[in-house]
Amino acid sequence: MYRTVVRCGAMILLGVALFGCARTPPEQRLRETVGQLHDAIERRDAAGLREVLAEDFVGPGSLDRDGARRMAQLTFLRHREVGASLGPVSVEMTPGHATARFSVALTGSSGAVLPDAARLYEVETGWREEDGEWRLTSAEWEAKL
Repeated sequence: MYRTVVRCGAMILLGVALFGCARTPPEQRLRETVGQLHDAIERRDAAGLREVLAEDFVGPGSLDRDGARRMAQLTFLRHREVGASLGPVSVEMTPGHATARFSVALTGSSGAVLPDAARLYEVETGWREEDGEWRLTSAEWEAKL
């Protein structure tokens, strides 16, 4: 009887532990999505970048989702190598929405040792959770150098 109670207790604890680990917290998922966006930029993957953007994405100058993809493609055509170095990301969460702020140093190179172009930006992004996935709804950036 004692063994049965101990086994049942162990099974319940294991189930609770697995259930608790199964759902990643929203902020962690958002940070992972910011990482995916960063990776898409460094891979020069305009389609991967577009996947993170919400259908109703709005950027500076009324830039929409397709405009953002085209801007990325143009940048990727202009520079054979693209680098994006993110500073610390600060996140403000509300249910189903979030704001992420960070600085980013963007570089572009034709393959030379030193980049052909480099800029530092302060970025503020708006996010919405859709079916458990974070989608970028807005982005504003300001050049800092």
